[in-house]
Amino acid sequence: MSERSGRTLYRNPRSGKIAGVCAGIAEFFNIETWLVRVVAISIFLLGGTGIVLILYVALWMILDVAPVAPHDKDSHREIELKKKVWQAGEPAKQALSDVNRQFCDLEVRLQQLEKYVTSDHFDLKRQINSL
Repeated sequence: MSERSGRTLYRNPRSGKIAGVCAGIAEFFNIETWLVRVVAISIFLLGGTGIVLILYVALWMILDVAPVAPHDKDSHREIELKKKVWQAGEPAKQALSDVNRQFCDLEVRLQQLEKYVTSDHFDLKRQINSL
């Protein structure tokens, strides 16, 4: 609902435990989900029971569910590096291994493409189509 530099606040039930409110807030502010949960539970336990409960239920009702991007096997997700402990993203070693895996997948696809283009079947099909 709230806009901040082109981003929209959604709740994310796929990443959340109850309704995805904490996961949505964490994604919006680019921090770890566990940190938002710890803050919410701390306020709940330190006397803010009514406020946290009412705010959580209100956000549950008000916020829309995050739209699901269609997962295409040919598309690759953007890798975000974690610069600080509380930020969302991947550690550098994990990001490096993900990039390496993506390049290996691309290399395999390129090899398959080259194999098909240099095959007799491709040449025959091209000649038939040119008739």
